[in-house]
Amino acid sequence: MRTILLSTFLAFFLLSCQAPEKEVYLFSFFQDNGQDGLHLAYSYDGYHYEALKNNESFLTPQVADDKLMRDPCIIPGPDGKYHMVWTVSWNDKGIGYAWSEDLINWSEQKFIPVMAHEPEALNCWAPELYYDEDSKQYLIYWATTIPGRFTEGDTQGDDKYNHRMYYTTTKDFENFSDTKLLYDEGFNVIDAVIQKVDDTYYLFLKDETRTPAKKHIRIAASDQLTEGYQLISEPITPDWVEGPTITKIGDKWVLFYDEYTRHHMGAVASTDLKNWEVINDQISFPAGTRHGTIFKAPESILNRLLEAE
Repeated sequence: MRTILLSTFLAFFLLSCQAPEKEVYLFSFFQDNGQDGLHLAYSYDGYHYEALKNNESFLTPQVADDKLMRDPCIIPGPDGKYHMVWTVSWNDKGIGYAWSEDLINWSEQKFIPVMAHEPEALNCWAPELYYDEDSKQYLIYWATTIPGRFTEGDTQGDDKYNHRMYYTTTKDFENFSDTKLLYDEGFNVIDAVIQKVDDTYYLFLKDETRTPAKKHIRIAASDQLTEGYQLISEPITPDWVEGPTITKIGDKWVLFYDEYTRHHMGAVASTDLKNWEVINDQISFPAGTRHGTIFKAPESILNRLLEAE
C-alpha cells in the first residue's frame, strides 16, 4: 500500500513539475479590402511570420451589408476562448464579433451596434479588445466620426472624417455598457491599441491629421484604463502608417504597423517605451498583409492550425 501511495505521489509531483506549454506568436490580418475574411500567420521568434493555410481565409465575413472583415483583432480570454472583433464596413454604426476555441471553428458571427444611438455617426473603424483583470470584463474600443461633434481637427482630416476614440465594456458579449468617449486631445485619431505596463496604461494611436500630413503613431498614457490619457511622445514611427499592434519579445517592446502607402509591414522597437528604433530589416510578413493584431497562443493551437492546411 505504501508503495502504491509513493508511486501515486511521485507521478503527481512529476506532472506538476512539467514546464508550461511553449507559446508561439500568431498574427491576425486581412488582405485587399477585407472581403475574403480572416487571415492568420505564425512566428516562433516574433519577428518573422509565415502565412497559415496557404494564406487563404479562415473565416468569411457574414454580417452587415458590406460583409467585410477588416482590422481583425483577436485576444485570448480567461474563458479559454479567442475573441475577435473587426471592421464590417467603411460606413456602418457597428462592428463584428465572433469567438473560437481553436481559431479554426468559429461561433456564429454577431453585429454589435455600438454607435446606433448616434444617428449622425459615419463609421466604426478598427475595433480593438482589451481584457481588464481588475474588473473582469472586456473593453472594446474603436474610432468614429460624428460630424460637428468636435471642431478641433475638423478641417484637417480626410474628406468628412474627424475621428475620436470610443469604448464600451462587456463581460459576456451579450450585454454592453453605454458607449463613452475614450480619447480626445483635439486632433483626428484612429487605430489605437492599449498596453498596460506596471501601473500605467499606454495608448498607441495614429494621428490621422492629413493637413499638414502626420499619419504617424504616437503614445498617450494614463493611470486609468478608460480616461485621463495624455500624449507623452513625439511620433515614434515614420509618417503614413497605421494599425499598430505591440508585443514584448525578450527585453524589447516591438510595435508593428501597416505601411499602407508603401505596401509592406514595418516595426519599431524599444527597451524603455521612450526611445524607439526602426527595425524593418529584422521582420518579414506574408505578401499583402494589412492591419493586424499580434497575440500569443500555445504551440498545440499552432499545430492544429498547421494540420488544417
